Amino acid sequence: MEETARSLNFIEAIVEKDLQEGKNNGRIQTRFPPEPNGYLHIGHAKAICMDFGIAQKYGGVCNLRFDDTNPTKEDVEYVDSIQEDIKWLGFQWGNVYYASDYFQKLWDLAIKLIEDGKAYVDEQSAEEIAKQKGTPTEPGTESPYRNRPIEENLRLFKQMNTGEIPAGSMVLRAKIDMASPNMHFRDPIMYRIITDYPHHRTGTQWKAYPMYDFAHGQSDYFEGVTHSICTLEFVVHRPLYDWFIDQFADSDYRPRQYEFNRLNITYTVMSKRKMLQLVQEGLVDGWDDPRMPTICGLRRRGYTPEAIRNFIDKIGYTKVDGMIDLSLLEYSAREDLKTRANRVCAIFDPVKLVITNYPEGGSETLQMENNPDAENAGVREVKFSREIWIERGDFLENADKDFYRLTPGGREVRLKGAYIVQCTGCNKDANGNITEVLCTYDPDSKSGTEGGNRKVKSTINWLDMNTAVKAEVRLYDRLFNVEDPSAEEGDFRDLLNPGSLTVLKGCLVEGSLAGAKPLDHFQFLKIGYFCVDKHSTPGHLIFNRTVSLKDNWAKK
Repeated sequence: MEETARSLNFIEAIVEKDLQEGKNNGRIQTRFPPEPNGYLHIGHAKAICMDFGIAQKYGGVCNLRFDDTNPTKEDVEYVDSIQEDIKWLGFQWGNVYYASDYFQKLWDLAIKLIEDGKAYVDEQSAEEIAKQKGTPTEPGTESPYRNRPIEENLRLFKQMNTGEIPAGSMVLRAKIDMASPNMHFRDPIMYRIITDYPHHRTGTQWKAYPMYDFAHGQSDYFEGVTHSICTLEFVVHRPLYDWFIDQFADSDYRPRQYEFNRLNITYTVMSKRKMLQLVQEGLVDGWDDPRMPTICGLRRRGYTPEAIRNFIDKIGYTKVDGMIDLSLLEYSAREDLKTRANRVCAIFDPVKLVITNYPEGGSETLQMENNPDAENAGVREVKFSREIWIERGDFLENADKDFYRLTPGGREVRLKGAYIVQCTGCNKDANGNITEVLCTYDPDSKSGTEGGNRKVKSTINWLDMNTAVKAEVRLYDRLFNVEDPSAEEGDFRDLLNPGSLTVLKGCLVEGSLAGAKPLDHFQFLKIGYFCVDKHSTPGHLIFNRTVSLKDNWAKK
């Protein structure tokens, strides 16, 4: 499919201007720098599309760099999942780097700052440091340790990494300006001590770990990044990003930081901390629960990489934060699956229908179109016989004139892709429950024949009793009941939607789905788009609803 013409976003415009002016010798290099402390979510997908997309579009390279400077929260599990998600979205990095690759380099730079009188060891508590930073309108006050001798700072800083100094008792701070209007310039912390958590790559080699603001810009510089793209909350960090690099840069080259709006979507949360709570407390079925905004959750639910990328392309990149309606993401899924997912029949609440004038023991094979919206999708064979399954809701024993489906003595109804039938009655059990619907059929009304062109008011779905297979169907909906859970007071868990998951265990689907594999996509006729769950087996089919055919949430 050809890429439709669109205007450049503001970062693309910056890149094109840099190329025209010959900056960085025409070189484009970006990076995607996640912290391996959780699973990626849809917000990260927006950053991935930007970082990798810019490199892809302008013949550059995008590297993957794990910001692994906090061993208390990081794990190899997250490293592996991040790589899997990036590949699934359709991107490939040039190189894999880790901030921990540069621990020695960063340590040496910190030593240089101390030697230059631009950093010092502070023994105040975190609370004391925060208090003395002042406010946006009032200058901070200097630490009593700010002017300690360089030799003493060097000795203490080295002790911070031996394990003999407890965590929290010392930090290394940059000596910049406690009266700066930018709070991040008020002697920011560069290093802190972490002793009880081995690093996932370096083990117990390090006890003093660099802070993000110190490690990030230097890592960009070490790697040769030209365009360091991040979200708007880092705008106020940019002067500090530049200041640290200016202390060490030995050429005209500088990585430049640019910021775009982060992605917020209605009826969900993007906080890793809150998502971790949901997982740890069993309120969802793990990080890949299909209700979660994680990339692995969206994948399990049945979203495709193309649907996610198209969604991100629709919302674009700006310098203003906002809230995107979840319905736009769902629309993107429908738009993509419309031509991708074959149409099949599923019955959620089955009742037997007997065609009394169809030959007993007889059956035939019908041809069903797989997907009218896809070229060359072909047809499949479906068995038809005297006894079939229909939706219980497609029959009413006592119906008014506005009910166009099956009712005794009522109108004719077409069985999808098969014959026209007319209801003659029903059978019940001892408790009055309907066990069978009885009909007669018109043998000359077969779909695809001349008689099959006869029009009737209603068409209903059906399944052959001899070939239908059992399935479990999971109907997923919005995870929260309110548009912006993060903006509400109180416990966000109290806002969870109790109807976010409905499990239907007595469903039936076409026999052709018996061999369906995890992540296979289908449209259940008249119902919605569904995906085979990862736990599905040939003996126990499980389907997850990706999206309904239409947006029904507003009606609710």
